[in-house]
Amino acid sequence: MSQHVVPLRVYFTIFAALMVLTGLTVYVATIDLGVLNTPVALAIAITKATLVILYFMHVRYSSGLTQIAIASGVLFFLIMIAITMADVISRGWLGTPGS
Repeated sequence: MSQHVVPLRVYFTIFAALMVLTGLTVYVATIDLGVLNTPVALAIAITKATLVILYFMHVRYSSGLTQIAIASGVLFFLIMIAITMADVISRGWLGTPGS
């Protein structure tokens, strides 16, 4: 089974992108974006995580089965987050017991 050889230029480019995104994270943390603070921070974090998964964990060059396994894991994670958020959002609908 042959492995895909990734040029060092790709690793250095991804590393530079991660450093820029880290600097952007620090910069965004110092300014007040109001309600957009959390979505911007999450977007940057998701971008960095995607770069790490695709290139440093070699998912970009792996087989289709590996990509399906990772996609199903992400889908399951999103379903669990949706269920949790549905519980958190609906907690005040019925009021407090005994009142």
